[in-house]
Amino acid sequence: MSAVQWIGNPVFSVAFTIASYAAALKLHQRSRWVPPIVAACIPIVALLLLARVPYAVYNRGGNLLTWWLGPATVALGMPMYRHGIALRASLPRLVLIVMSGSVVGMTTAGLTAWALGAPRAVVMSAVPKSVTTPIAIEVSRELGGIPPITIAMVIMAGVLGASFGTALLRLVGVREDRAIGAAMGTASHGIGTASLVRRSELQATVSSWAMAAAGVFTSLVAAILALFLR
Repeated sequence: MSAVQWIGNPVFSVAFTIASYAAALKLHQRSRWVPPIVAACIPIVALLLLARVPYAVYNRGGNLLTWWLGPATVALGMPMYRHGIALRASLPRLVLIVMSGSVVGMTTAGLTAWALGAPRAVVMSAVPKSVTTPIAIEVSRELGGIPPITIAMVIMAGVLGASFGTALLRLVGVREDRAIGAAMGTASHGIGTASLVRRSELQATVSSWAMAAAGVFTSLVAAILALFLR
């Protein structure tokens, strides 16, 4: 069996992905500054480059793992149920944080792309980079953006947020669990939220709510913006 056939086998790719992430978690336990999501990508990328195997071939098994994102997202509703009272008490402030964060995220992403001389389609692709992928794709299409570019930006926002978000928040003095959760969910969607599950259930709860609220608010703002762009 050739290298392409081995690596393209779903059993191999699923096992190798899980093993890479498990090794990255062990490394993260020893060196906290090493982001596990980034570290897990290194052996996978190295394997594909050395074996000259296209990512699409390897991702035949990756699609099996991707399917679990749905159940995992639904499972985030459990801590939301357990911490419902805390969420209800902070709801007005959380709404304000999510709305402000969404506007800032959309504006800074678009303005940065525009300032760097990007064409309008790329600028519009950058606007929804802080919301979860399915919503970001539809918002990008509505604004006349390029969905593949949007997907890349969404993943980058999630990985950077999961890797460095909480450290940066603590560096500037943000240490309250609800504030951290709201910031991470608004700026780094599902990937950022998942990184909080092992840290604090309350942070993950607020982040889950903020992620959903940011998606809804961004969609509404994008729909209004699209009317002016036509």
